[in-house]
Amino acid sequence: MLLPRPAVLLIAAFVALAGLGGALVAQMESAERGILPIDSTGTLEITGIKVDVGGKDAETARYAGWRIAQRQGFRGLWAKMNKRPIEQAPNLPDSTLDGLVSSIVVEQEQIGPNRYIATLGVLFDRARAGELLGVPGETRRSAPMLLIPVIISGGTATSVELRNSWQRAWAQFRTSQSSIDYVRVSGLGVDPLLVNAAQSRRPGRGWWRNVLDLYGAANILIAEVRVDRLYPGGPSKAVFVGRFGPDGRILGGFELVARNSQDLPRMMTEGVQRMDELFARAHAAGMVRGDPDLIIQAPPPEEVIEEEVPSQVLVAPTVVQVLVIERGDANAVAQSVAQIRGLAGVVWVTQATLPNGNANLSVNFRGDASSLGLALSLRGWAVTNRGGVLYVTRGAAPAATPPQGQTP
Repeated sequence: MLLPRPAVLLIAAFVALAGLGGALVAQMESAERGILPIDSTGTLEITGIKVDVGGKDAETARYAGWRIAQRQGFRGLWAKMNKRPIEQAPNLPDSTLDGLVSSIVVEQEQIGPNRYIATLGVLFDRARAGELLGVPGETRRSAPMLLIPVIISGGTATSVELRNSWQRAWAQFRTSQSSIDYVRVSGLGVDPLLVNAAQSRRPGRGWWRNVLDLYGAANILIAEVRVDRLYPGGPSKAVFVGRFGPDGRILGGFELVARNSQDLPRMMTEGVQRMDELFARAHAAGMVRGDPDLIIQAPPPEEVIEEEVPSQVLVAPTVVQVLVIERGDANAVAQSVAQIRGLAGVVWVTQATLPNGNANLSVNFRGDASSLGLALSLRGWAVTNRGGVLYVTRGAAPAATPPQGQTP
């Protein structure tokens, strides 16, 4: 049955709208994850500077307020860095401060026809202002620590699976002045699978050894906050707890209160600062440190006894990437890795478990990838060489015997 042309056009329009709606939903779902941390290695920050200044117009008042924030910010940061009263801080001219300030951060502002009221933050360039502020060139920092922010609200624990105010506060935190070397995750890619609220309670060191090796960290810091709201949009009470290591050792905690939903970001920012102070005190006391058991170290190569045989030629060992495909069978993966370790010419093998249950191996082999693939084929493996990476599967028919005189 043929439909009239207007009906066909109407159906096509509905189909197009349905596809567009699916694309918009997919875009919204992807936009709910991922907050990139701010790189603050080259700046020094001071926040909470309150200004209230007037002018002949709004632009003049705002410019005057920013100039006042520069002066007060330098004096406050100098007093903080040198641990001395702010009255002893030097007064620098505006021309000098213009060359030291990197940017002005507007926390809150109210702009009138001839008045400017705001709470500002000032970022100073570390290279240019460090010497004037008395910042030491080298500071004692901790080993790299993987930070996992966990927020519990409404009985649900969330880390980086969805965007939240706690993760945003940590992403905006300036870490250059902290004694803790944080490794912050953004929530993009595989972060929600490997670093989430459920995994933060997992004590298995084998799992954490692989995760820390992936992110280049030496241990774990868990910053946890439980938010209880009196009613939607009303006052909130938050309990902050700092934990350390796979076992979740409690380092301390504190409580903060927000007046309403608009005051919640301020409470989270203050919570991050106080949590960093808690971690810094624990690091100074020797409690926050790297764990050698959580760091994957390549075993030293075995000593090779060289026999005095004129015709013998020693082959330099090379590292070959081998992907063992066992379709999620953990026992089969363990047996396969054990067989590969027993091959002639294998010096050592390091293993990294993949999320799909397969195994990614780094095999130190006395030969090249082709020789290792031939040795596996003779043992009954199906081997595929893709750009120097061997994809192997057990249970295939043995390959043909190599010609006389050829050594695998």
